[in-house]
Amino acid sequence: MDVRVPQGPGLPDGLVIPDGDLVERFSRSPGPGGQSVNTTDSRVELEYDVSTSTALTDAQRARLLARLSSPVLRVVATEHRSQHRNRVAARERLADQLRTALAPPPPQRRPTKPTRGSKERRLDAKKQRGATKSLRGRVRDP
Repeated sequence: MDVRVPQGPGLPDGLVIPDGDLVERFSRSPGPGGQSVNTTDSRVELEYDVSTSTALTDAQRARLLARLSSPVLRVVATEHRSQHRNRVAARERLADQLRTALAPPPPQRRPTKPTRGSKERRLDAKKQRGATKSLRGRVRDP
């Protein structure tokens, strides 16, 4: 059951992570399950080591290592009662994290100078506002 990362901005062809690159651990979950929660290992912890992965290109590996805080990506799923549904949820969460980490950064805004017309309009508006406020003073007797 490989992890499939669908196409996206950073992945034009998508990505398939083989099962051999993933480490799964199962334990008892504190989540829903009633009485069976004490006997069923439904919690799933999924680990993916980016630095030793065979599915990534060198450019993808470098981008992931630069963006992630650790070379090992850990995902935990405990929200379902069954182990199988938690495995699916953990794999989907891992695929989402990889897709967002591999996406290219958004283009940066180039700073621009204000035009002469915009500066003049701003100063005219300030003068008009000041004139309006100066009329709010006390009325003096002549």
